[in-house]
Amino acid sequence: MELGLLYEFEAPKPWAGEHPWGQRMTERTAYRNCVEQVVLADRKGFHTAWLVEHHFREGRSHMPCNDVVLGALSQITEQIRLGFGVALMPHEFIHPARIAEKVATVDLLSKGRVEWGMGRSTPMEQIAFDVDVPNSKKKMLAAARTVVGMWEQEYYEEDSEYLRFPRRMVTPKPYQYPHPPCWMAASSEETIRMAGQNGLGLLCFSIMQPLDKLAELIGFYREEQRSAVPVTGIHTNKVGVYTLVHCSESRSRFDTDRVWESVWWWYASSAEFILKWEMAHLPPEMKEKAFPLIKAQAEGNFDMRRFDEQDMVILGTPEECLQKFLKYEEAGVDQVLCYVNFGYLPQDAVLNSISLLGDYVIPELKAMGARRTASGLERSIAMQQAAE
Repeated sequence: MELGLLYEFEAPKPWAGEHPWGQRMTERTAYRNCVEQVVLADRKGFHTAWLVEHHFREGRSHMPCNDVVLGALSQITEQIRLGFGVALMPHEFIHPARIAEKVATVDLLSKGRVEWGMGRSTPMEQIAFDVDVPNSKKKMLAAARTVVGMWEQEYYEEDSEYLRFPRRMVTPKPYQYPHPPCWMAASSEETIRMAGQNGLGLLCFSIMQPLDKLAELIGFYREEQRSAVPVTGIHTNKVGVYTLVHCSESRSRFDTDRVWESVWWWYASSAEFILKWEMAHLPPEMKEKAFPLIKAQAEGNFDMRRFDEQDMVILGTPEECLQKFLKYEEAGVDQVLCYVNFGYLPQDAVLNSISLLGDYVIPELKAMGARRTASGLERSIAMQQAAE
């Protein structure tokens, strides 16, 4: 199993000062800190840095232009792969030609290190861009087919239900051939099955659900993959799951480094966002089921240590984190997207967490994987010899 990173470029409130300087100074610090973290992670052996595309999510995500930041990172990193986590695909967000251009440009600049994730966002952003929500899944897949066509064909044209595009050469073409690996963000059983059916890698989260529930959802994905018809030119059958991750030499530092306070902030602010922007658009039966839990969480009436005990987050010493990562691997996860920059964690604590994961946990995971591969080869050889 691999370790990656997921970044939203948070700017937690309260900001130090009134408008306009409170927001501006906080954003300057957030961008500087997160870029420094990814550069360190590149040296420490992390597989992929995934950057979200979110709009208008004050406090939670100040990252609307992931292509720009990924392009910058391509010039100051060497090995780490660079993930669009995700590019918002329905046509109202952006023309498919612009997606083709942005992703291919970063792939060129990075000499083939791009992972392309696609998504369609949530009501808060969809409403602002006047997205055709009932058809957003169809539009996302249609836009993906268009982007791939623009990469594969020297000249591309289309006259379809969602797009009229005259014959044009779309430039540049990706560095990777035929194009970067493709993933899809999903959270419900329906969309998780959809990712599998279309031969797309799965990007989802564990933060809100126990690992046994996550394993069940991954099972649905693998089931659909068996008869997948890839929507792109590459068949990807991998699962990436993100969760809060913090590694420290000792849990005794958790209070000093504001770890529990930061976990509390993440869950409470998530719930506040859902109540304010998302609940109004849920079906009545889902509202009735979700509202008591979400309301309690938004008000801070929850025990954050329960999430730690149930491995919904990964916190602890290097050995504790390793054991938790192995549980994710057992659940069917191929890559954990470590959400290391959350809440009020000081920069030195985040950098130390990345270093500990890179120096101790990643080598152990690689060694265990190598031993399993060798053991599998030995079993295969023994079986062949017995058959002879």
